[in-house]
Amino acid sequence: MRLHFFAGVFVGPFILIAALSGALYALTPQIEQLVYDRELHAPTVDEVLPLAEQIEAADAYIGDGADGADGAAPAIVAVRPAPEPGDTTRVMYADAGLGESTTRAVFVDPATAEVRGDLPVYGTSGSLPFRTWVSDLHRSLHLGDAGRLYSELAASWLGVVALAGAGLWATRYLRARSAKRASQQRELLRPNLAATGFVRTRSLHASTGIWVLAGALFLSVTGITWSQYGGANFSELRAAVGWTTPSVSTSLDGVGGPAADEHDEHTGHGHSHGAPTPSADVAALSPRAYDSVLSVAREVNVNTGLVEIRPPAEPGTAWVVQEIQRSFPTEVDAVAIDGATMQVVDRVDFAEFGPVAKLSRWGIDLHMGSMFGLANQLVLFAVAVGIAAMVVWGYVMWWQRRPKHDPSRRVGASPPRGAFRRAPWWGVLLVLAGAAAVGVFLPLMGASLAAFLLVDLAVGVVGRRRRGRGRERSRTPHLQR
Repeated sequence: MRLHFFAGVFVGPFILIAALSGALYALTPQIEQLVYDRELHAPTVDEVLPLAEQIEAADAYIGDGADGADGAAPAIVAVRPAPEPGDTTRVMYADAGLGESTTRAVFVDPATAEVRGDLPVYGTSGSLPFRTWVSDLHRSLHLGDAGRLYSELAASWLGVVALAGAGLWATRYLRARSAKRASQQRELLRPNLAATGFVRTRSLHASTGIWVLAGALFLSVTGITWSQYGGANFSELRAAVGWTTPSVSTSLDGVGGPAADEHDEHTGHGHSHGAPTPSADVAALSPRAYDSVLSVAREVNVNTGLVEIRPPAEPGTAWVVQEIQRSFPTEVDAVAIDGATMQVVDRVDFAEFGPVAKLSRWGIDLHMGSMFGLANQLVLFAVAVGIAAMVVWGYVMWWQRRPKHDPSRRVGASPPRGAFRRAPWWGVLLVLAGAAAVGVFLPLMGASLAAFLLVDLAVGVVGRRRRGRGRERSRTPHLQR
């Protein structure tokens, strides 16, 4: 109870911001379609031009030397053909003036080669400026790496607060059932709106909490994988036990070499390095090569409309054609092709991923709302709003529990201490060992937990001293008489 209380009081603001910004992010795909309608859509036609002509139109629009290094033409990082009729093709260029994992995309009508827009896009998800802004707000409050500490605190403590709350809920439910208090059992499953004051707020808080519990735990676990310190430990753990996600190799000599990193399951939501920028030696590849490598890939394992074609990052490396479909059924197959011989040098198929790699892919896509489209987004929105409401109700309950006879007390007292003293020694050791293990794996959470304990101890010492002085003052008049 004390853990749930103190974590809720101190970490509640972080969880509230993360929940509200996450709820907004869940709606961004539809908002993006409306705001950037001209860039994303084109008149539907039966016949489209070859990619070469679309790329030539984009090159002509960009012009020689615009934002390129040393006055050279900007290098194409990737091309995304129009996935469906009525969509535009994206020709994506490196731009030194943009941030990490961000490219400059020229949107081309695939039927007429008309340039319909020019926007920065971020990551594999292809986020446009509005969604990127909301994503960065959710991830770091637009404060860079320092701001990411807020989201790590929120993701780490959300699961702890939820589990502690579930324990309190289960205790109250079992007590109500053993006492055959059906009304109290119902209040724990659906809010008692007929009640008033603290009872009503507690019913709202408890009943909502049990319904969003699974979603809160899921968001906590998957959110940690994006975090700055806990996420790094998670990646190291996966690498140590061989749970890494396969990547297609672009080496042409058959002995290792660089691997394409677009299989990074976090790409597009604040944790990617993006596609490598082609060097000057390969930046001027013939636009016709894009049609050729796509045709080869279609014969191997690329069979979806959502495709990204990346030219060689440097001389002696292969082209990569990658499926980027994040909705179910997941399609992230990739193939590496030698541009000189049009021979396949490597391939990766999602069907051959290990179970952990598949779960990681699915978990991230569910967290971002892309797995099941609108249904996924609406569930995320509901869970996020529920979490935000619970934080608010928690603070309201704290205020409603204030002692009415003491105007100097603006909030209620914290739950009584002493649980460790009443617990068996082995229980205390298990709790301490678990806290230490979690603290090592999630260092920011461990540091904040230590701070909570120090605050709790300080409050206890101050309280005992005040009570001691109060008893001394109450005895003094009696001794004088």
